[in-house]
Amino acid sequence: MAKSQETPDGQQAETDDQALADAINAVGAADATTELAAANDRLLRLQAEMQNLRNRTSREIADERRYAALPILRDLLPVLDNINRAIEAAEKAGEAENLLEGFRLVRQQLVTILSSHGAEAIEALGQPFDHNFHQAILHQPSNDAPADTVTMVTQQGYKLHDRVVRPSQVIVSSGPAQG
Repeated sequence: MAKSQETPDGQQAETDDQALADAINAVGAADATTELAAANDRLLRLQAEMQNLRNRTSREIADERRYAALPILRDLLPVLDNINRAIEAAEKAGEAENLLEGFRLVRQQLVTILSSHGAEAIEALGQPFDHNFHQAILHQPSNDAPADTVTMVTQQGYKLHDRVVRPSQVIVSSGPAQG
């Protein structure tokens, strides 16, 4: 602080110095208040960001657990398809009834295991065509079914919970034959 100057009015110089010091302190206090408000704002934003990160990580972990069986399911579906083909071939041939029954039991056991882990077949036959669940391999005229209706399933589709593992390969009606 500056020294008080002796003036005929000795009080005036001391008051000026005090006013200057008060002004400097007020500016410093305003800056400190502004900095404190900015720091509080940054703190609140960081806390919100951390909470969002925790929530997102929690959701990702839950999804990872829910769909952990997806790779093994994709590997097992061709096995199930082959079992179904073997059953169809044995039924057409009409031979080896005991072997056929064994295949049916194995198929049922495999389907039960898949369903216990959240996998289920996608119903397609007779349903309206839905590109989210069905893959059209052929459009053909049909007098029995309206247009855009699944008339035949060539490969069964499956989903795990709400996620499609493999769409059903289907033949779709294009409506009654022309002419």
